[in-house]
Amino acid sequence: MKSAITSNEAPAAIGPYSQAIRAGGLLFLSGQVALDPQSGQLVAGDVAAQTDQTMKNLRAVLQAAGASFDDVVRTTIYVTDLAHYGAVNEVYARFLRPPYPARSTVQVAALPRGALVEMDVVALAR
Repeated sequence: MKSAITSNEAPAAIGPYSQAIRAGGLLFLSGQVALDPQSGQLVAGDVAAQTDQTMKNLRAVLQAAGASFDDVVRTTIYVTDLAHYGAVNEVYARFLRPPYPARSTVQVAALPRGALVEMDVVALAR
């Protein structure tokens, strides 16, 4: 059985998908980019500013599911330029603590709305 998770504190889905799905004791969060939840626009600034907003959006969806970053077991980070790896890591590390989730970071040609970074996570459901 699966159920959708929705948060008004994170941007609404911009396509035919759920912000997150709870299934089999896990939470599967869809990719988030740095959209401001109120305006629906990409936040201004560099990759660090976009990473910060992306993490805030993920946190809002986790909280709507009764979870937190402490429950995250897997993260995938998509960047349009691996040269941003260090800046993304610096912001990412402010939201998480050891033991850190397993993770992959992948450079992609483009992301929705011209974003520089996108992240999705898998977390334990509470």
